[in-house]
Amino acid sequence: MASSEAQHQRLSKKKALATFSSDPLSSVAYATEEILLILLLAGTAALHLSIPIALTIIALLFIVVFSYRQTIYEYPNGGGAYIVAHENLGESAGLTAAAALLTDYILTVAVSVAAGIAALTSAFPNLQPHSVFLCLVSIVVVTLMNLRGIRESSTIFAIPTYAFIAGILVMLAMGAWKLSTGEFTHISPPELPIQHSLTLFLLLRAFSSGCTALTGVEAVSNGIPLFRKPESRNAALTLMVMVGILAVMFFGITFFSHFHGIVPNSGETVVSQLARSIFGTTVPYYYVQFTTMGILILAANTAYADFPRLTSILARDRYLPRQLTSVGDRLVFSNGILMLGLASAALIVLFQASTHALIPLYAVGVFLSFTFSQIGMVKHWFAKRQTGWRKKAAVNLVGGVLTGIVTIVITVTKFSHGAWIITLVIPLFIWAFTCVKKHYVGVGKQLSLVGQNPEQYESPMQHMVVMPISGLHRGVVEAMRYAQSIAQDVRAVYVNLDPTATDRLRKDWDRWGKKIPLVILESPYRSVVSPLLNYIDEARAMNPREMVTVLIPEFVTAKWWEGIFHNQTAFVMRAALLFKRNVVVTSVRYHLD
Repeated sequence: MASSEAQHQRLSKKKALATFSSDPLSSVAYATEEILLILLLAGTAALHLSIPIALTIIALLFIVVFSYRQTIYEYPNGGGAYIVAHENLGESAGLTAAAALLTDYILTVAVSVAAGIAALTSAFPNLQPHSVFLCLVSIVVVTLMNLRGIRESSTIFAIPTYAFIAGILVMLAMGAWKLSTGEFTHISPPELPIQHSLTLFLLLRAFSSGCTALTGVEAVSNGIPLFRKPESRNAALTLMVMVGILAVMFFGITFFSHFHGIVPNSGETVVSQLARSIFGTTVPYYYVQFTTMGILILAANTAYADFPRLTSILARDRYLPRQLTSVGDRLVFSNGILMLGLASAALIVLFQASTHALIPLYAVGVFLSFTFSQIGMVKHWFAKRQTGWRKKAAVNLVGGVLTGIVTIVITVTKFSHGAWIITLVIPLFIWAFTCVKKHYVGVGKQLSLVGQNPEQYESPMQHMVVMPISGLHRGVVEAMRYAQSIAQDVRAVYVNLDPTATDRLRKDWDRWGKKIPLVILESPYRSVVSPLLNYIDEARAMNPREMVTVLIPEFVTAKWWEGIFHNQTAFVMRAALLFKRNVVVTSVRYHLD
């Protein structure tokens, strides 16, 4: 795609909803299950507490979303928590938010894909031993689709997203209809042994597990430039529609799971049990399972939309390698997409595609970025002081305080269950950012012309050509002609490995040498490269300001595979000379027919 097509690749609200909501909407497939898994430790009598916990999470969701809605209008160029924190709270806060977001995006792909395959294996238990392989295949497919372009991937991924929304809403509507007609009544869950007393700490653990339902809601604020004009308005509308659908589905699944007496088990997901309870093992049940699998796998698309964009912004600010700013031929940040795919695949293998092992790592980074973003917005309003700034600052302050409390709760309650890993990973990310920045600053200083005098670069450079040869042939003769055309001081260097061959070369040199001196180097240990490096060092020591060009004669075979039959000494020479100061390495190639 040409650069001029970038404007036409922007997303409508319908496609943007499919692209950015797949992560938060898909979380309803496992958020309720994570709450029930913790409450179940206190026995089945504690499962009714899933309802108030879900309502608390939904209230928090609306507070966070209203806070991010203000961010969308104030920062229409995207970047989300990183830009807000970096601009208002300083470099350290910005890098912490960036590290949290990058960690979150990688985990989003791993958790979503693992949960999607879990939905598939719930319907087809025979596939469970192949979960890791199926997850890796899914990541490859999603990665390839995103490399095709944002608009193309959003068009394809819109179908499973809207199919999932329709399936869950129809399931909840059917459950509500059966409830209203008295077709079924409340089902008590089976009695299970109490493993842990019902304490405040256990309730907080259940709450923090359910907070995975909020993951991904910040994605819209990060990807505002992908929307059609007016970008901020379209992004804000998309965000509000998304949160409305999310709240209905999350509460509906939690309510009916409790009403139907559903208890989590390792062989079947809660959504699968709920769909089977409402529909029976019929076509609608399999529809819900397949669309759940589809949305969970494609929930990774939210991360694929935002991770490359965030890494490109960090690379632009010199905190990540500059290659991440490159836009591929499909107008996407291809390097960032590939990096995300590889990192998430590594997590799948490391944690054996277990959602219960991955989810404790998940929400820490999300809420940490929420907190920095909201506190950054509070400082933004105090600095700007425009009309109505106090009310706006209050909204962000409430959001910042609440998400900060939730961050502490999640970290403490999940620390021993894997969250400690994130408390190490985020500082490692920050350290890596600062190292990359330090490198680029150092390189910039050394390459800068500021303070330099142009006159010192006007005098001609002294120049010597060293031409290593392995014998005499047409390629060497052509290389000698070229060497004499670029320098007065040309020396042919030959390493003596075979006295007979060396004597033969000396005899032929008088005829073909073109008055170029031939230097014979001895090699008691049969090395070709070491004597050459020593000779170059000696030549440079005699005149440190002189530039040395190592001109390597090479012949190129007619077919690429024929090259494996010939010595690769030239490649080794180039590698060995790479870090030599004032040494230029070039090749003169003689092509064979």
